[in-house]
Amino acid sequence: QVQVVESGGDLVQPGGSLRLSCTASGIFFHMYTMAWYRQAPGKQRELVATITTSGSRNYADSVKGRFTISRDNAKNMVYLQMDSLKPEDTAVYYCNSNAFSQSFWGQGTQVTVSS
Repeated sequence: QVQVVESGGDLVQPGGSLRLSCTASGIFFHMYTMAWYRQAPGKQRELVATITTSGSRNYADSVKGRFTISRDNAKNMVYLQMDSLKPEDTAVYYCNSNAFSQSFWGQGTQVTVSS
């Protein structure tokens, strides 16, 4: 049974930092591209960052230079370090694992950036 679980969401002030974590079990983790998405109220879910099996990273223009995605295959973990947070980063953040025409999602973790 595949499980994807996010954690680390919180309320943070503008300019602050937060680190999201995601663990995926029931898959050969090292063979999956991992990604973070987010969905703000009233908006469509959007891709934030991806990291491939070889460690290549891509970011949405809106988070380049502020967010860093990383993975630890030994622990089946993927992380999203978020710095210089802005109110427009407020959203539910979702972790996704994707490979072999399979896509698995977590339940999401809430990030709120507000003073």
